[in-house]
Amino acid sequence: MKKFPILGKLLLPALFLLTFNNSCTNLDEALFDTVTSDNFLRTEEEFIAALGAAYTGLYALGNHGSYFSVQECSSDETMIPTRGGDWGDGGQWINAHFHQLKPTDPNVNNAWNFLYGGVNTCNRLIAQFTTLKESGSVDGALADKFISELRVLRAMYYFWIMDTFGNAPLVTRFDVPEGFLPATAPRADIFKFVTDELTDAVPLLDKKNDGTTYARMNYYAGKALEAKVYLNAKVYTGTAKWNECIAACNEVINSNLFALESTYRNNFITNNSSSKEFIFAVPFDEVFAQGFNLHQMTLHYGSQATYNLKEQPWNGWCSLQDFYEMHDDADARKNNFIRGPQFASDGVTPIIDAGAEPNDPDGPQVNFTPEINEAFPNALRQAGVRIGKYEFKSGATANLSNDMPLFRYADVLLMKAEALYRLDPSSAEALTLVNTVRNRSYEPDQPLAALTDADLLAERGREMFYEGVRRQDEIRFGVYGNPTEFMPGSAACKELWPIPLPQINVNPNLQQNPCY
Repeated sequence: MKKFPILGKLLLPALFLLTFNNSCTNLDEALFDTVTSDNFLRTEEEFIAALGAAYTGLYALGNHGSYFSVQECSSDETMIPTRGGDWGDGGQWINAHFHQLKPTDPNVNNAWNFLYGGVNTCNRLIAQFTTLKESGSVDGALADKFISELRVLRAMYYFWIMDTFGNAPLVTRFDVPEGFLPATAPRADIFKFVTDELTDAVPLLDKKNDGTTYARMNYYAGKALEAKVYLNAKVYTGTAKWNECIAACNEVINSNLFALESTYRNNFITNNSSSKEFIFAVPFDEVFAQGFNLHQMTLHYGSQATYNLKEQPWNGWCSLQDFYEMHDDADARKNNFIRGPQFASDGVTPIIDAGAEPNDPDGPQVNFTPEINEAFPNALRQAGVRIGKYEFKSGATANLSNDMPLFRYADVLLMKAEALYRLDPSSAEALTLVNTVRNRSYEPDQPLAALTDADLLAERGREMFYEGVRRQDEIRFGVYGNPTEFMPGSAACKELWPIPLPQINVNPNLQQNPCY
């Protein structure tokens, strides 16, 4: 049975103690549940339980239809083809992959609501903790500790907002006046807010890496976030911050609290909470912390028999041929993909798709092929290698118990390597760091002899597949708008997503992004 860290144990009561708002459309909504010193927050455990409401929203990252889905599908590593009558969804997923998102697309509005829902919950808890502290009702030092944690978590949400929507509302209060309609803030202002918050609040967080800080924003999660923000600073502000990125990475590396797992796969097995690489992760559980549905999203209907799944998968998500073929056969990370003929759990009985198209050259046996005949409207039901990065345990329910890393040690090593390379393309340390990560997946080692932009981007792609960073990487390396297998090319303004029309309709102070 899965062992829950302290936060995991307290998330469930947090769901009942506090109301979690999932939208920022109405910033002046009534506060229905209130934490007071009379009924709560007498001990550190009670603070943590209240804090849990700020983390439960992250469970949305594991399922389909919102922020993470748009991030992934707008990159060159995944897509959701329209398979005849399946997965059309009003064209929103083809729009994402073709960099033709529309302000009316539901996935964009879902992403906005997810991000501002996280901000709003953090604002609410910060306001409650601050009020109790200022009234002298709770221990001030203890309150400050948790307020700092919330500030860093809120900074992560604003980092994601800045990265995807660019210019967006910057709201840090929960007690807003009636009728409050925030205007759009410049991206550079959000960047300054995020970096100022991290500079002020991260030093106040715990420098521990154990069960009390797992799946929470501790000092090192804050530094990993800081590194990520500075890595992309030139995109957001026009000014590079490579040295600042290196310094933040060094804080994580020099702590000696994290290390590469001996095998890449160890990070993604069902019981992966003990991974030495996890700096910050979302702790999913099939019963108590549901929402991780990757196997449902990507596997063929018939794959239910392969894994003895409790529910039939949806036959949607896949990777692309060019991205898949970027992996050598000797690279263990090629096992991130499920390809070839599929069999039942006995390994012998073929999985037959009676609905396979007559023009499918592979016939009725389910066979995941790297080739995708077309993106829409009639992609073959079996086309595309499927996403197998995470272990799908036999007999799984619709919800997986694998934890999902948001910040991982291998990424920190690659971020430092890239920052060093940007300062000096011949940096020996940068090459060593990249090869340290790369060689873990090869037997025997196959180190690179030198680094180029293409090498770095490809290595990040292989290592960080399906971890929500590929779009960001492509933008930073200046290739996001380049034509790919199905995407014909896009203008630079398409690097940002449109402000959702439902948000503009309720708040005319919002300014739409260029190109939309």
